[in-house]
Amino acid sequence: MRTFDLSPLYRNTVGFDRLFSLLDSVGGVDAAPAYPPYNIERTGENAYRITVAVAGFTEAELGIEVKENTLTLKGEKKAVETSEAGQMLYRGIAARAFERRFQLADHVEVKGAVLENGLLHVDLVRTIPEAKKPRIIPIAAGAGAEAPKSIEGAVGPAQAA
Repeated sequence: MRTFDLSPLYRNTVGFDRLFSLLDSVGGVDAAPAYPPYNIERTGENAYRITVAVAGFTEAELGIEVKENTLTLKGEKKAVETSEAGQMLYRGIAARAFERRFQLADHVEVKGAVLENGLLHVDLVRTIPEAKKPRIIPIAAGAGAEAPKSIEGAVGPAQAA
């Protein structure tokens, strides 16, 4: 049986929880970590948080941009001058530039970002417009009843003639 790697979809989208839980129940695909490591968590019914490990980066070296439902996180480390007193023997701390993109669902907005203890927290909220929210439509009783006046654009018996 052929399997499909859907991990790029899981890692780079926010707000598609129902779709991904359905895909998880069918396939059970695990996402592979990449540089820099990050977490996506749901903090409320319509609230999310992306946490990216950016140890060693300062606020000036990080950039966040949202354009057309794409959240882009960039990090560019400034060149480190070697001191004359010491010589680097081993460099194990990654100081490379990165660019991480996340596809946002419709109506997902970035509310803010905080850098603390080497972690960049980006808070997101899905705000559903009033026009997209479910509405309750009242039902008129019988043929002789008037159409409810609370429905905009409704055609009542007097208007239909």
